[in-house]
Amino acid sequence: MVIAITREISSRFNECEITHIERTPIDVDRARVQHYDYVNALKQLGCTVVELPAEADLPDSVFVEDTAFILPEVAVITRPGADARKPETESIIPALTPYSKLVHVREPATVDGGDVLVLGKNIYVGLSSRSNRAALNQLNELLQDQGYQVLGVELHDCLHLKSAVTRLDDKTLLINKNWVNTQHFKDFEWIEVDPAEPYAANCLPIGETVIFPTSFPNTRAKLDERGYKVLTVDVSELAKAEGAVTCCSLIIQ
Repeated sequence: MVIAITREISSRFNECEITHIERTPIDVDRARVQHYDYVNALKQLGCTVVELPAEADLPDSVFVEDTAFILPEVAVITRPGADARKPETESIIPALTPYSKLVHVREPATVDGGDVLVLGKNIYVGLSSRSNRAALNQLNELLQDQGYQVLGVELHDCLHLKSAVTRLDDKTLLINKNWVNTQHFKDFEWIEVDPAEPYAANCLPIGETVIFPTSFPNTRAKLDERGYKVLTVDVSELAKAEGAVTCCSLIIQ
């Protein structure tokens, strides 16, 4: 069984943190419809979805991925890099407690879940404006008994590591190589995003299907050519808050 934890959109969504794109008005009602369709896509793929209520005073809280990352052995509660987002972890802790043992990142470390890419026993952490080197040291200490190695990855021009690279399957990554130091990923096959679609490197594999935004048809065509089964969702309003398809759920296998 695959469990997906999601959270409804805050009424203050227009006050979200913006780092690498120009702020434009978000149609919150349309964003809620898109999020509803995203949740239904998860259900369509067989996920049991745990839908948490909106956090009215936490504008970015729909992006639950940033509050934790899930390993088979433990769930790691993060410490988000933006001060306004740090309280988001408080309500994620009881939501995750029934499913996993929890460990916690502590001050002075900061890390957003969007900066964490787990590939086997290697955990790659984007060294971004939200995640720092102190997090690497803490995570290595927290997870060494489970056999994980935590490695920092330089990136630029994007918010999170998973804006630049995500996992399609055990052998293949979807990547914008202009935004990330690619040397860490030499042992994988790459599908590069279409040059006209730099934000297209974020995908969410669920079972045999890949959830992918409708906004990037050229990159989607590359996935089709490689034989991936793709389910597209419109997340264009969420993208105005620098959100994408991995951001809106925590997946527990």
